[in-house]
Amino acid sequence: MRAGRTATLSFVALWALPASAQNWPQWRGPDADGTSSQTGLPVEWSESRNIVWKLSLPAVSGATPIIWGDVVFLNVGAGRDLSLWAIDKGDGRPLWVRPLGGGNRVTRKQNMSSPSPVTDGSSVWVLTGTGVVKAFDFEGRLLWTRAIEDDFGRFGLNWGYASSPLLHDGRLVVQVLHGMETDDPSYVMALDAGSGETLWRVERPTDAKMESPDSYTTPALLETEEGAQIVISGANYVTGHDAATGEELWRGGGLNPRDRPNYRVIASPVVKGDLIYVPTRVKPLIAFRSGGRGDITDSHKLFELAKGPDVPTPVTDGKVLYVVTDRGLLSKYDALTGELVWGDKRLATGTYSASPVLADGKIYVTNEAGVTTVVRVDPDFEVLAENSLEGYTLSSFAISEGRLFLRNDKALYCIGEG
Repeated sequence: MRAGRTATLSFVALWALPASAQNWPQWRGPDADGTSSQTGLPVEWSESRNIVWKLSLPAVSGATPIIWGDVVFLNVGAGRDLSLWAIDKGDGRPLWVRPLGGGNRVTRKQNMSSPSPVTDGSSVWVLTGTGVVKAFDFEGRLLWTRAIEDDFGRFGLNWGYASSPLLHDGRLVVQVLHGMETDDPSYVMALDAGSGETLWRVERPTDAKMESPDSYTTPALLETEEGAQIVISGANYVTGHDAATGEELWRGGGLNPRDRPNYRVIASPVVKGDLIYVPTRVKPLIAFRSGGRGDITDSHKLFELAKGPDVPTPVTDGKVLYVVTDRGLLSKYDALTGELVWGDKRLATGTYSASPVLADGKIYVTNEAGVTTVVRVDPDFEVLAENSLEGYTLSSFAISEGRLFLRNDKALYCIGEG
């Protein structure tokens, strides 16, 4: 490991600052739940309308653009190479490109650039599907690097590693839940964000078999009166870990009720307030209340939905929960009771891998063919527009200063009215 500059006082101070509306610092946005408080967002666009700028890209990625201030960051895979791009948010001009190493490969839909970067406004951290973690400052200077596979063994997921890191309180949390292609144990670890040193690493046991130990989810943060917890889902369970030590505090089951061997999980857990929404492989979707210890499978289950998503992560504002299936069916549930408000509303025909975002009273969700359906969701379902861009799309939207940012296999788009 090469250690570079450590945290400064200004770096530390940023941990306490709330992300403003212009920033999208991680996958799923400021609160990591797919919501945005911004208003006045564009509703209609095309290749020739409401495109502020367009930057050519070499390949598809599932990684979301992240944004802080005037800079957009992208994890990019091209051929065998992986790199981090910094882009001027105003005009789409590349500011710098930094190598992340080789070993990129395609595994079905995705490649090794799938994890989204994360930033605190001073530094940016990026993880690759090959286990390389690097930290840079905003000028592109390398601060430190780690190679997790060199330390703890190769990742053993059937379709390649795709989890994004979680940044919290000076820690970069990384999960490795695998089993299909390895006998090594799954684990969760925290790196010091300023130096890259391991702060803690805990194994996460499971009785899941064959492909079911594999999880492509991203850790979520749960704030409680007793302290912050890291929520990890997959391998038949959802677990809560002490953010300071990694100790497992609680565990909820029921995610694979028939103990099937192919229950890998892709859609991530969503935390809103003291509730934790846990998708599985379509069914069930389970909501838990926080506050438990040990086995919370029955004691803290709030409700269970018979049908959820497979790939797109749900979105909630704390009042209602929206679920998009891979086939483009949108349903709305009461977030506290699980009661169906309306369900199976058809979006544009196609397969959906990108996760929906909720902003300005509307849901934006894009299918793999690049068609974004814009839906008014309150009080009733109403399709406002279907907008098509040319390219294969896996990545979810980022939102900043009234503009939408979307990448596909051909380009990164900045979408805005006027």
